[in-house]
Amino acid sequence: MDTVKAGRITLAALGLASLAWRKARASTHNGACVEIAPAAGKIAIRDSKDPDGLILVCKPAEFMAFLDGTRNGKFDGLMP
Repeated sequence: MDTVKAGRITLAALGLASLAWRKARASTHNGACVEIAPAAGKIAIRDSKDPDGLILVCKPAEFMAFLDGTRNGKFDGLMP
């Protein structure tokens, strides 16, 4: 069976088709967005311009920590 992996967290390929992907309302239509989907107690993340590409899977607490970091400017120095 194919799986999508991120560390020790996996999603069965059969479950991928049922994910309800969404992106931020502020997203533009240039394809430079990420999409997220709830996935059986996990959060799946993908690049909107490559929907058949790699999918990052994380625990909800990890995703919330990432959102908290972005809201608080923790990653601002990564942008040119």
